[in-house]
Amino acid sequence: MQGFDLSSPQFSAKKMKKDYQEKREKMVKDQIEARGVRDSKILEAMRKVPRHLFVPWNMKSYAYHDEPLPIGEGQTISQPYIVAYMSEVLRLKGNERILEIGTGSGYQAAILAEAGKEVFTMEIVKSLSLRAEKVLKKLEYENIYFKVGDGTYGWKEHAPYDAIMVTAAPVAVPEALREQLKVTGRMIVPVGSAFQELVLVIREKKKFKEKKLLPVRFVPLISTH
Repeated sequence: MQGFDLSSPQFSAKKMKKDYQEKREKMVKDQIEARGVRDSKILEAMRKVPRHLFVPWNMKSYAYHDEPLPIGEGQTISQPYIVAYMSEVLRLKGNERILEIGTGSGYQAAILAEAGKEVFTMEIVKSLSLRAEKVLKKLEYENIYFKVGDGTYGWKEHAPYDAIMVTAAPVAVPEALREQLKVTGRMIVPVGSAFQELVLVIREKKKFKEKKLLPVRFVPLISTH
């Protein structure tokens, strides 16, 4: 993909530059902790994962700014606060099997992989999936599994999931994703078109409980429908 240099020496998890580390610390303090995120696992993951490796080279100076950034194919890497907020809402303890719909850059998958046990991530745009996989392999993640496909149908082979995160907006919560959520499981998904809200879905024994959290703006969830 144009704009990404996957052969760069900076793609060594052991040689992250001090200035990037300082920028991550500032990002967590000013953008995330200051806005109420308290989960220690999520905060540690945000301090650790090098966001600058998930954006095009000409965007690296903006990597730790409080904003989404373009990653190609009409897609974006989410604002750091939203990444942290959505991750915290899942209430991960460390032993969860997580489904992510919308791999995108791979950054959110890395955060989830730090906080949970296994991440199964789906992306309908093949070039994005392949690029994210290369970055995450170079960062030595072995608990992330990739699939190119329509996320509205989920990844049934590995269901049920303790948690599901959707990082693009469907007009309604996909029924297949509801069914792949285990009892007591939690799903966070932006829902809507012109107006979107983050919705938390919790599966109870005989029903699903939904709670609207906050207004957001995500790219639409691409489907083969």
